[in-house]
Amino acid sequence: MNALLDLRILGFLLAGIGGVQGVPLLFALATGESLLPWVLSAAVALIVGLSLALGSRPEVPTLRTRDSFVVVTLGWVLASLFGSIPFVLTGVLAPVDALFEAVAGFTTTGSSVMTDIEAAPRALLLWRSITQWLGGMGIIVFVIAVLPLLGIGGMQLIKAELPGVTVEKLRPRVAQTARALLQVYIGISAAACLAYWLGGMGFFDAVCHALTTLSTGGFSTKNTSLAAFGSPVIEWIAIAFMLISGVNFSLHYRLTQGQVGPVLRDTELRYFAVLVGVSVALVALFTVGEDAAGASLRDVAFQVASIVTTTGYATADYERWPAIAGLVLLQLMILGGMAGSTAGGVKGLRVVLGLKMLQASLARAMRPHRVVSLRYGDQPLNAGLLADVWSFFTAYAAVALGASLVVAAAGYDLDTSISAALTAVGNVGPGLGAVGPTDNFAHMPGYAKLTLAAAMIAGRLELFTVVVLLQRSFWRR
Repeated sequence: MNALLDLRILGFLLAGIGGVQGVPLLFALATGESLLPWVLSAAVALIVGLSLALGSRPEVPTLRTRDSFVVVTLGWVLASLFGSIPFVLTGVLAPVDALFEAVAGFTTTGSSVMTDIEAAPRALLLWRSITQWLGGMGIIVFVIAVLPLLGIGGMQLIKAELPGVTVEKLRPRVAQTARALLQVYIGISAAACLAYWLGGMGFFDAVCHALTTLSTGGFSTKNTSLAAFGSPVIEWIAIAFMLISGVNFSLHYRLTQGQVGPVLRDTELRYFAVLVGVSVALVALFTVGEDAAGASLRDVAFQVASIVTTTGYATADYERWPAIAGLVLLQLMILGGMAGSTAGGVKGLRVVLGLKMLQASLARAMRPHRVVSLRYGDQPLNAGLLADVWSFFTAYAAVALGASLVVAAAGYDLDTSISAALTAVGNVGPGLGAVGPTDNFAHMPGYAKLTLAAAMIAGRLELFTVVVLLQRSFWRR
């Protein structure tokens, strides 16, 4: 491992966090809020970050595979630690709660321990939204802003953060790919902000909600999320942009290049469209009607879009809906959005590949000597990739099971324990039971919050990156 290079990269990352904290600092200055928390927080991140970056001078600027795992995992941990400082300095949250909130931000999970969001300083709410926007495509920003200065290629870091089937080069150079995706991300974010503003939101709320919609993070500036605005127009705008954000951003880029046909023929996109459509129809069948608990088709479409894209906004208490509706939403928490999107969950591409493998296994069971060739589109699927898919499912289940046992040990019921774990590893936000859409995570003991925070980071990094670091063989020379 190249420890000095790792420290140098992490140092620049922390310095970047300190620099971005200048945005809420300027906002606080403009609105007359206290500046001290932001000055201190930014100063700490900048001093520590620049000390590491400038004090670590590697002889060979070569980023090895093992280094990328370390940098990406520690990068998200350090970003959360230093990103939690404003929550403490403003007096809004205690240290453990502040760390939980920051992790939920940078991992775009959206689970919260804040019991009165509207009472918090608006500069803090802006920072809270920024953490999610950075987390949504943060590694892309990092690749563009930092690594070229060090003469380091960035594809290793992207693969470490999004291992397996989600990496796709759109342009010949990784920096060009990163820049193209970031431009799409910024463009759609701006469009969402404009749409929210024209739909009736104030400009501050429109900015914050655009940041947390495109990142599929779900943090809101209101205690009752988007329901507080009481506007069907705003809710339909949110539905549209949540679904857009749940789609692979490579497809958005291809649309900007006029490649409409290939996008519409994309297998995973078709799967995602069918999943959303069937889920809306199924939940609506049992909830929309005179005897339902206030559910409308818009409520159903909103909650399905919010959960399947792992955004986590809420406009209705879906726990009052029939049990089958809750079961569908629970399954959507697991499935999540498309690979290459800002959504969490196991991702649609893995589900599609898993179904293909199941179909092949059934075919071989009926005809043992049959040779089955698996393909995705025009590409053949190799055995290593298929093994990775099943390994991911196993790791996902193991992390979710472990986290649910910790929550259950804290005295919570089955619905709360299972859904809290699934919503953490899937980066969803709300769950069921005591962590449902009208509740939060403030009532949980510290060790349960820290366990769920660790599950959020593992889920955000697609599990393998974190699990690899736990292997003894990883640290052997």
